[in-house]
Amino acid sequence: MIQSMTGFAVQTRDLGGLSLHLELRSVNSRYLDLGFRIVDDLRQAEPAIRERISAKLGRGKVECRLNLQTGQGAPRSLALNAALADQIAQAQAGVRARFPEAAPLSVNELLRWPGMLADDSLGFDEMLPHIVTLAEAALAELIATRRREGEKLADAIRERVARMRELVAVAVPRMPAIVSAYQERLSAKLRDVMASLDEDRIRQEVALYAQRIDVAEELTRLSTHLDEVERILLAPGAAGKRLDFLMQELNREANTLASKSPAADITAIAMEMKVLIEQMREQVQNIE
Repeated sequence: MIQSMTGFAVQTRDLGGLSLHLELRSVNSRYLDLGFRIVDDLRQAEPAIRERISAKLGRGKVECRLNLQTGQGAPRSLALNAALADQIAQAQAGVRARFPEAAPLSVNELLRWPGMLADDSLGFDEMLPHIVTLAEAALAELIATRRREGEKLADAIRERVARMRELVAVAVPRMPAIVSAYQERLSAKLRDVMASLDEDRIRQEVALYAQRIDVAEELTRLSTHLDEVERILLAPGAAGKRLDFLMQELNREANTLASKSPAADITAIAMEMKVLIEQMREQVQNIE
């Protein structure tokens, strides 16, 4: 299925007093180019996210943003470390027994004691499974948007392929008459300016030049390339680079058709083909 390289996805997870927020943005690129903007507390999650994106996407410049936000109206619940408080009380009693003049610890000093207060917020190891789940959901959403955009691109390409087929269908039956008429005109001119040549030599020269202006082979290759474009649009897997190559081949045949054409209407057909090919090339640049 055709996928665009353009897409956007956002996912959030409420973890009580905290909220995880992850965004994925994707634009076109020759290769898979990953960039991360992750808050320092969650920086360790980058390898896990990178691994999952690399497994699902083949091309595109992808930016991942992961933030940790404090939930509104959901303050952290603090708990006193009772065991530590008992140890400090025993230590303080011993110190004051030896130094009666020593001032007792204030409440503020006790609360600021390292390890005295514990909150209910999750540590990184507890949040990592949530981050992975969030990343997988965002990645699925991103792929879905890239597929929807890819279908639009594929439809646009199919429209132009259909128009090119119409142009080929117009050109093919015209060529025998065009070549024959051109042969007649060329023969008449040769007889006028080269009276010394015999009739057989004139026919040989005309036939040789007729071969040079015959574009039947180019029209056949154009049809073949258009068949391949439509096949790739229906085939699974990445298609952007293959389609880009076919656009080059189509453009080459259209150029040859324009340069060899002995008739204005065939030249016009070749020029319209070149416009259609360029339009398709612009679409292809955004296909994975």
